[in-house]
Amino acid sequence: MTQSFSELNLAPALAKAVAEMGYETMTPIQAQAIPQVLTGRDVMGAAQTGTGKTAAFSLPLLQRLLKHENASTSPARHPVRALVLLPTRELADQVAEQVKLYAKYTQLRSTVVFGGMDMKPQTLELKKGVEVLVATPGRLLDHIEAKNCVLNQVEYVVLDEADRMLDIGFLPDLQRILSYLPKQRTTLLFSATFSPEIKRLANSYLQDPITVEVARSNATASTVEQHFYRVDDDDKRGTLRQILRDRGLKQAFVFVNSKLGCARLARSLERDGLNTAALHGDKSQDERLKALDAFKQGNVDLLVCTDVAARGLDIKDVPAVFNFDIPFNAEDYVHRIGRTGRAGASGLAVSFVSGRDARLVGELEKLLGKKLEIEALELEQDRRPAGRFNDGQRAWQREEGEREPRESRPPRAPSAPRVSRAPADPFFDQPYEAKPVSEDAPPPQWDTAQRANAPKSLSPNIKQRRKVPALFKSSAPPPANS
Repeated sequence: MTQSFSELNLAPALAKAVAEMGYETMTPIQAQAIPQVLTGRDVMGAAQTGTGKTAAFSLPLLQRLLKHENASTSPARHPVRALVLLPTRELADQVAEQVKLYAKYTQLRSTVVFGGMDMKPQTLELKKGVEVLVATPGRLLDHIEAKNCVLNQVEYVVLDEADRMLDIGFLPDLQRILSYLPKQRTTLLFSATFSPEIKRLANSYLQDPITVEVARSNATASTVEQHFYRVDDDDKRGTLRQILRDRGLKQAFVFVNSKLGCARLARSLERDGLNTAALHGDKSQDERLKALDAFKQGNVDLLVCTDVAARGLDIKDVPAVFNFDIPFNAEDYVHRIGRTGRAGASGLAVSFVSGRDARLVGELEKLLGKKLEIEALELEQDRRPAGRFNDGQRAWQREEGEREPRESRPPRAPSAPRVSRAPADPFFDQPYEAKPVSEDAPPPQWDTAQRANAPKSLSPNIKQRRKVPALFKSSAPPPANS
């Protein structure tokens, strides 16, 4: 089996780019998938994350597309011939950068489109014409509906992270996109995990596919040291700091299950003096790219993120991954810990297991096919944080739940002097009592005076309208017959 890139007989332009990137020996997924793609076969590739799946489909695609390269400036001479679909924006941007590096000595054009960014620059690139289009499904549909790109000449379709692409959330968009493509095409699916349901669904899109598996399905990389610690929810943050300190870790991913929990944890770690950035779906795309770039450059120590960063991100030399929360989907665990120990390097994966995670741990054991050993880790007392907070019961506590003695509590602030008030009048404290008015009761004095001044021309048989006292005088004139 071919093990060296020099034995692939790649075009000189591609071979030069590969040599500049330092590629010499192929990984197992590359050695098995590249020859199959070069022959034009549909391929389902399953390999552990971090084993070079991007090169496994990019290099043979570019090799087969070289017959279409030309120096013409006409967009009509550069139609979309290869479409690469990915589930997340960060992964799409990363794959597009790799494709450009591989094709930089060729005349093949490539671009990337994804959501969260202005469509106008993307539209200008598409109007110029591209052979390789890297995209996320939602933004690609936006451009298709705006008639910015035509896909009727696509020869190759790649679904990277295919298990998520064929998930229920992406399936409707994916079906719409595939309806715009020619029926005669080569389809490639690559992922680190393939469930039986996904395999059955993928067979409806592939024609006589060949399956390439270089490791047991859903297996984790052997270069990653995995630990599961039983930790209460209140002690997770202190345990994280202790492990970082004891092992001397300079950088790490910290995965949580929710966007709100991600933002809160990032703020808490920042207050603890750790250089931290948050990455989750509620962040704008510009903020997400800046946080990711700062982490790549080493300006950020901890990248607290949701599973939006669990797929495919290739950041070299990340020493550790922390699962602050056990993932809801067991397959996401394989992708999370794949952010470390990439390309044969060693890595550390630490997961915190609380009492409510029994079901999630059981699903994870079923996926990995082995019993997980959950270790006990004691939080060092003398290294607990000295900060205090009020528990809502008029008592100050330390962050780890230890109640402070009364003499160590902070003194109360002097209260403002009270303002003296006049004594209350008991008359206004009595409830209102309505007294009944009898017909035989004598009229009030103010009514008697009005009756005395009444005109004498009225008949004594006409009973005058009964008058009642008014608190406010009406501005309207009285009626004529009153």
